[in-house]
Amino acid sequence: MKIYTKTGDKGYTSLIGGTRVPKYHLRIESYGTVDELNSYIGLIRDQGIDQHDKNILKEIQDRLFTIGSSLAADPEKSKMVIPDLHATDIELLEREMDRMNETLPELRHFILPGGSNAISFCHIARCVCRRAERLCVHLGEESTVDEKVKIYLNRLSDYLFTLARAIAYEYKVAENQWIPRV
Repeated sequence: MKIYTKTGDKGYTSLIGGTRVPKYHLRIESYGTVDELNSYIGLIRDQGIDQHDKNILKEIQDRLFTIGSSLAADPEKSKMVIPDLHATDIELLEREMDRMNETLPELRHFILPGGSNAISFCHIARCVCRRAERLCVHLGEESTVDEKVKIYLNRLSDYLFTLARAIAYEYKVAENQWIPRV
């Protein structure tokens, strides 16, 4: 099977269900940004981080594929059974943040991204996650978007921020605190 189909050469692509839409369609932007986020999560996993965190990130990547499938489906026409998110997926992120926060110092300042590659990649992924969330919220005003998708992305950005702090703490990298000029 060839990877290229040539069916998108004129700037259109198909949703699950067969509907053709322009490649700039908000639904395409939404799941394309989730795909970009998934790639950054893979980059974080490739860093020298704790195996437990790598395992959680792999689980998150799986959930992002689930979200991508949901966003790629035409809610009016798709007859395929699409995997879905569960409340337990959101709860996992919350439990992981609670676990990390047990050892982290209290947050008293805004944190500037940076300190190591792993920390920086967490912050980049956090920003991409926020963009994906904004796109999904916008799409939800025009079409159907599972509410759990928006909640998951919101929680995931918080998780990625917390993970950046936890990596800094574990590897004794000073947080780049933002101290505003006055």
